[in-house]
Amino acid sequence: MKKVLFTLLLLTGLAQVAKPQNELLEHENLTFDSELEMNIWKTGNEDPFQLFRAVQADQTSPEDAWASLVEDLDSKASKKGDELNFLRQIFQKTHQKLLKKYELHSSFNSMLSEGKFDCVSGSAALGLLLERYEYSFDIVETDFHVFIVVNLEGKKVVLESTLPVGGMITMPSEVQNYLDAYRPEANSKLKVLNQGLAGQHIDYSDNAIFRIVNLKQLAGLQYYNDAIVHFNTQAFGQAVDQLSKAYLLYPSDRILGLRELSIDLAYKTYGYELKK
Repeated sequence: MKKVLFTLLLLTGLAQVAKPQNELLEHENLTFDSELEMNIWKTGNEDPFQLFRAVQADQTSPEDAWASLVEDLDSKASKKGDELNFLRQIFQKTHQKLLKKYELHSSFNSMLSEGKFDCVSGSAALGLLLERYEYSFDIVETDFHVFIVVNLEGKKVVLESTLPVGGMITMPSEVQNYLDAYRPEANSKLKVLNQGLAGQHIDYSDNAIFRIVNLKQLAGLQYYNDAIVHFNTQAFGQAVDQLSKAYLLYPSDRILGLRELSIDLAYKTYGYELKK
């Protein structure tokens, strides 16, 4: 596949990175897998839906399932009464129409075209809908998982996208137990860089990350997940390409750390130097 280069200097509207970390990527070129991906970035598109479409954007991913879901929910939203009941409809309809089969490291495009999803793409779909229908919610990033907490009338509701049955948690005690399972101990540090945000089989030991992210940052985590696939097959150059884009969307330590590790291993394994 032919790679497409586009100068990063045109992307200043996308990157809100504090110095000196910004200097890491300020003057390099980004590498894109397709013209479609490049165009999403070139236009400085701040639409989270399009940013989620950018990963593996060479795939033909019709939006019919998404349009059908939105149309269905829009008709219900116009006559909704109970916020909790409509939230339940959002969760159930999303699984019925989009989230068909859990598969590790599935992209948003795979979800649209094949119904394959993971915790990142599943949470992305739910987050976009919650924003559309003006719910107050937080997307929570942990070491190996992403989920959503909806703030509803003074109470918290957990939306666990990878569980179509039982994934909407409303009982206060169950919500608290769920959140406590992911909260890290004080001064905990992330120990593994090359394990992606998974979804169904979670190791709760030694948690280090419990962080609220927005939809744009979640799009960065989708790039991070895709980079891990390349990293684990020792395709370090492709990993760095994806991590560079991930970092611009979400300048986090885990993304920067894996990028630096990929550059180091490319030299140690193959003897070539990647961009710094």
